[in-house]
This record gives sequence, C-alpha cells and structure tokens, in this order.
Amino acid sequence: MDTIASLFSFITTPVSWVIVQFHSLYGAIFGPDTGWAWGLSIVSLVVLIRICLIPLFVKQIKATRAMQTLQPEMKKIQERYKSDKQRQSEEMMKLYKESGTNPLSSCLPILAQSPFFFALYHVLSGIASNDTIGVIDKPLLESAQKAHIFGAPLAAKFMDSEEKVAALHASLTDVRVVTAIMIVLMSFSQFYTQRQLMTKNVDTTVKTPFMQQQKMLMYVFPVMFAVFGINFPVGVLVYWLTTNVWTMGQQMFVIRRNPTPGSKAQAAFLERLQKQLTHSRKVRGRGNTNVIKAIVAKGRDRNEFERKFINGLSKEGLVAQADGTVAQSDSAVATDTEGGATAAGGGAPKRQQPKRQSKSQRQSAAAHGKAESDAETPSDAKTSLEKTPDEPEDAAPKGKAAGGKTGSGNARSQAKSGQRKGQQRPKHPTKK
Repeated sequence: MDTIASLFSFITTPVSWVIVQFHSLYGAIFGPDTGWAWGLSIVSLVVLIRICLIPLFVKQIKATRAMQTLQPEMKKIQERYKSDKQRQSEEMMKLYKESGTNPLSSCLPILAQSPFFFALYHVLSGIASNDTIGVIDKPLLESAQKAHIFGAPLAAKFMDSEEKVAALHASLTDVRVVTAIMIVLMSFSQFYTQRQLMTKNVDTTVKTPFMQQQKMLMYVFPVMFAVFGINFPVGVLVYWLTTNVWTMGQQMFVIRRNPTPGSKAQAAFLERLQKQLTHSRKVRGRGNTNVIKAIVAKGRDRNEFERKFINGLSKEGLVAQADGTVAQSDSAVATDTEGGATAAGGGAPKRQQPKRQSKSQRQSAAAHGKAESDAETPSDAKTSLEKTPDEPEDAAPKGKAAGGKTGSGNARSQAKSGQRKGQQRPKHPTKK
C-alpha cells in the first residue's frame, strides 16, 4: 500500500491543503480539536471533488447508454466470430469507433477519484503514525490525533490492536463498533445504488450478457467494500461513505429526470410528463422539451412507453411537435370553434349512448303517452254513435255532401280522433 501511496504522492499536498482550509473554517465553529471540524472537512473535500467530476459523470451516463444500445450488435459479432478471437476484437473495436463509444468511459469517475482516495489514505496514515505530511504540520497533527468521531479517532482502523488504539486515546470497542456501522452503511449504499440502476434504469427489452455482468457487480462491489473496509481508517470510511451517498443521490436524480429509454424509469417519467402537459397544456423546462423532441424524431422506432405517451397526448387533444412543444389537435380546435362542450381533459366531447329500456318500461311509457293524449281531447268531442237533441236525423247526408264521405267513414275517423297522432309503434307479435 505504501508503494501505491507513493505513486499518488504528487496529489497529497493539494489534498492536505484543502482539508486544512476546511478545518480552519469548521474549527472556528465547532473547535479545532473536535471530530466535527475534521470530519466535516473530509466530507467537504468529497463534495468539492464530486462537483468537479460532474462532467465526467455525465459522460459516464452517455457511455453506459451507448454500450447498452450496442449490446445486440456485440452479441452478433461474438456469435459470428466465435472461433476467431482476433477478428472478434477487431470487429468490436470497429464497432466502437463507428458508434463513437468507449467502454472505459463508464469507469471515468472511479478512475478520477482514485488519486484523491489514496492521497487521503496517505494523509490519515501519517496522522496515525505521527508523521507530518503535506501542509499538515506538528500542531495540526496533534489536533487531528485528538479528533474523535463518536469515540473513534480519525486514524483508527477496525483491525488495529488495543495498544495502538489506546495510543490514540480511545477504546477498541468504540473503534470497532463505529467502523462496523460505517462499513455496513458503505456497503449498503453501494448495493442500493447498483440495484436502483439495474431495476429501474435498464432497457428491459434488451437481454444481453452486459446486464448479467451488471447484476453480478451489484453483489460483488458491496462485498469488496466490506472486505477492504476493515483495513480503512475511520477518516477514509467517512470519505467513502460520503461519496457513496453522493453517488446514490446523483443516480436518483438522473433516473428521475433523464431515464434510459425503454426502462421502467422512463415509463414513470413519461406518465408524470403527460399529467403535467394535460394540466398546463404547455411544456416546462428545457429537459422536457429535449425529451419530447427526441421522441418525435424517432417516428416508428419509438418504444412501447413512448408510443403510449404520444397516444395519451392525442386522447387529451394534444399533439407533440418536432421542436419539443405541444399544440392542440385539429379536432379539438374544431370542437371549440363550433361551441361544443369539450371533454374534461380538453379533448373532443365523448358521444353519449342512449340508455336501453326494458319491455315493461316501453309499455308503461306508451300507456302514459296515450293517457296524456286522451286528456288533451275536448270534452264535447262526439262520436258517430252520439247525437245531440237538436241535430236532425238527416245530418248524415249533409256530411256526405260536404265532405264527400259516408257516415260510416266519418264515424270511423271520429272514433280514431282520440288516438295519438303520428306514426304508431308496431305491436309486438305476442300481443296480436
């Protein structure tokens, strides 16, 4: 380990200088010899490094997605040149060059953090061995040796002897309890981050060996952290736990805001975006605009979740545009122009189907209509069988002369006058 630390000694001075600057800030608040001052200095060092590595993290995401996209082609090359490993490697490199991807890009954040990690380990080891290193002079060395985090010194390790821990003014039980808890938290955060990536942010439509490899790493990395963690000083455990928590939060943000196409995270993201567009009728944020623009540009190559998103907008009377915006569809505009009532979501009105009536309901409605018609008939209406006292018996011939109809025909028409006018509903065959 000393050989590895010496290789990164060129960065030991900058790392120790950053820690001292943060210590002077937190020492004025919590006291220079407290664990809070030195512990928060290490946490702040992690935050500063991770902020500087954000561009590499973005590049890592793009490289990982590009590798996922190339997995079907890589599998074909492996099957085609199964017996010729040299030709297989040449075709792989050709594929990487044509697509502009690099397999090592997914490891850039870890590789970039390695010098800082070993430099911090070298600084904390110097504190444990009472050696000045970098810009940490003798007074700062004595202050760091007095600093304890929940009873464990910064330079103490899980595997240290009781005499070595006693020299740092601490008990072996406190050191092992604190380091064990930190190792468990460090391993769990690593496992959760990798599991979150595999279960939510992986294209489920592509089944390749790359996915199996990632699943294996999901269990291997936490075990590696647990094994190596027992040899890490408490300060290094603070550093590594902080960077794991940062990675977990950063991964959650990326999955929520920019998920992998075809993943479960994309389905949840597009569902939230559709609800937002239905409510506000406009796109908010540059990121959402770029997502819609990419989906429209795919055309028929859209995956299941993207097609569902486009169809959902169409049902709500919206159309995704090539510039990443949404507009009201022509059918919805025509409905609004005619003054028709639109649906609750802003789309075209839904057609109401008439309610089907039962036989008894139809018969009762017909009887009710006949009763109303009888009620509207005048009370002095006369039938052909009734005569008024003043009416002469030869009134029937007059009716024939005036109307050109016989008395029986007139009586028949009068008898039908009490019935409802208009086209009559034919009787059911069972009623004949």
